[in-house]
Amino acid sequence: MRIVVLGDVVGRAGRQAVTTHLPRLVERWSLDFVVVNGENAAGGFGISEEIAQDLLDAGADAITTGNHVWDQREALVFIERQPRMLRPINFPPGTPGHGAAMFTARNGARVLVANVMGRIFMDPLDDPIRPLEAALEVHALGSEVDAAIVDVHAEATSEKQVFGHMLDGRVSLVVGTHTHCPTADHRVLPGGTAFITDLGMCGAYDGVIGMDKEEPVRRMIERVPGQRITPATGPATICGVAVETDDKTGLARWIVPIRIGGELDEAGPTAWG
Repeated sequence: MRIVVLGDVVGRAGRQAVTTHLPRLVERWSLDFVVVNGENAAGGFGISEEIAQDLLDAGADAITTGNHVWDQREALVFIERQPRMLRPINFPPGTPGHGAAMFTARNGARVLVANVMGRIFMDPLDDPIRPLEAALEVHALGSEVDAAIVDVHAEATSEKQVFGHMLDGRVSLVVGTHTHCPTADHRVLPGGTAFITDLGMCGAYDGVIGMDKEEPVRRMIERVPGQRITPATGPATICGVAVETDDKTGLARWIVPIRIGGELDEAGPTAWG
């Protein structure tokens, strides 16, 4: 299978970059499945139903989120009628939406996508491991599903790496999101699971994690609040990874970074043309 996962979409610049580039990538690379983290897509804070549909129309098969999932209050309602959008699996029981779901890829394959949120330097949530283990037990890679993707939305690099090693050999791909800065440690772990500590973001990198740099810099210097922080509006880069999995095992053959457009324009998978 050919899988692409894109990092947190930040504001209008990030949305426009995704809707511009992703349809071309789906066609050019004959992608089977695409995941996009959309939790910062609406003005940098949360996601609206209209924006979620725009990302799906652009080629996303599933949308993951994180700690900003409820910043747009309408998400509490529309997530119940939008099965392709997930919230972290370790929200308390009774929270709207789902943290893991089965999807059908373009090639007919069965794909599990799970979204978990870390607990180090993050808002306190329930244990992420037990509900994730329960989902993986029901949807075992190689028997019940053909591919399994886990988005670990977390602040600490150590916590995200722990998830990678814990899940090695049991899922196709573990990606970290939330910090918006792409890491250079993409690799296939010894058990066959592709991993990266952070995908980066889809947004304007001439800023502070996708936000206009003037206010964050002023706050750092003056140490007092001021104007509202807003998304940067410059040229945007889409960042993520491309992964090819083995059709027999569901494990990864290789993983490469994607950085297209804007300031970080570098690469994509040459193996796919």
